[in-house]
Amino acid sequence: MAVAFVVTLASTLPAAADSIEVAPGVQVTKRSYTAPINEQPFFGFAVKNPEEKASDEKFVGAIVGATGSREKAFDEITMRGWRAINTGKIREAALRFNQAFLISPEQSAIYHGLAVVAQFRFNDLDAADELFGIALKQPNPVKALRADYGRMLLIAKRPRDALPVLEQAVKDAPDFSDAWTNLAIARFQNGDAAAACAAAEEAAKRRPSNNSGGDLTAVRNAAQCR
Repeated sequence: MAVAFVVTLASTLPAAADSIEVAPGVQVTKRSYTAPINEQPFFGFAVKNPEEKASDEKFVGAIVGATGSREKAFDEITMRGWRAINTGKIREAALRFNQAFLISPEQSAIYHGLAVVAQFRFNDLDAADELFGIALKQPNPVKALRADYGRMLLIAKRPRDALPVLEQAVKDAPDFSDAWTNLAIARFQNGDAAAACAAAEEAAKRRPSNNSGGDLTAVRNAAQCR
């Protein structure tokens, strides 16, 4: 899901501005949406009854037992979540990252995955921004974190904020073509066509995703790259 070169998404206003602690030391703004509870980030912050809590515990016990450890269980569930995102199944992704939240609520991948859900399922860029920021501070971030965050900032029409994030993203994941494409867009939108072309050339050397090919062509044309 590469960022479109000219894309506008309307933010969805949160239902409430209260914050709640979702993991030790981690505060998240409470937001709810018109969707099933298990498809909303953090289960829509719904208060669960004893039966629902018991069901959550049963799920965690079963997946940990099947995989052999809590760490392996977390890896298995988040792998399913990333696969769902990469195939455009955002509702399933929400389910998976909520399940991962039950297993290890402190991990970066939860906030990263749910940021993508907030962005693409609910068009809530404020929520996505907050969750990406949290993901950067939590343990074990994936290499594509800043690439995804920078892409969101471009969609939000914040190229100045996106630029340093994407400059670091290509250092974190130098073989990720889409990060280079998004860096090219950020550089161009910040007025540096030559640097944009340099990033676009790096993107072309790698394997652009199907979704970012058009973005790469667009920015090369706009920057008048040779």
